[in-house]
Amino acid sequence: MTPTAPTNSPAGTAPITIAPATVAPVTIATVGTDAAPSWLSERLASGAHPDARRAFEAARDTLIAGRRIDMTALAAGLGVDRTSLFRWVGNRDALLSEVLWSLAIPTLVQAEHANAARTGGDRIAGILTHFVDDLITAEYFRSFLRREPARALRLLTTKESPIQRRYVATADWLVRRDLGDAPLGGAIAPADLAYILVRLSESFTYADLISGDTPSADRARVAFRLTLRVDE
Repeated sequence: MTPTAPTNSPAGTAPITIAPATVAPVTIATVGTDAAPSWLSERLASGAHPDARRAFEAARDTLIAGRRIDMTALAAGLGVDRTSLFRWVGNRDALLSEVLWSLAIPTLVQAEHANAARTGGDRIAGILTHFVDDLITAEYFRSFLRREPARALRLLTTKESPIQRRYVATADWLVRRDLGDAPLGGAIAPADLAYILVRLSESFTYADLISGDTPSADRARVAFRLTLRVDE
């Protein structure tokens, strides 16, 4: 029921209707950052730190152009010293993590749109396969992996940065949305299934760095479908 003004309002004054507070729906674009926010992600979201936003966007453009994000060069390009840059965005790993996740978001959204006609585990497998394929074929991303393999694996596949926690949260959201709170007949908890799917994704996306193998979206697709029992 919508609250209204008291009945003893001044004569001729219409009752005041207070609109109920609205909560933005959770989507594949928001669930990860909502689950694992960082100091920098909160600064960027607040809109109260334009210098942080300017530095972040410059760093993002640098990575997309296939170049290394160097804090000294970035500060110089922004016309400030390194101390100011670190005050705005934190250290290099923090900045890299936010830039990488900002690029993952539209990739996940695109993957979801491409699989909108599917349902259940088939949709989850389709989304994750599309995501893996995009990561494997994005040249700027592969350039980053080749330049900084150890740092890339640390930021992307461990809890050293928020990226993996956000990816797991996203996979968990997909599992609960498409398979419910008792997936695969209740054989496994949604969070555990999400973690397995993320580990599979990482294994096939970064196979060259982890085992010297060739990254493969096709092999990832088979693994996702088997794990989700899509073809049974």
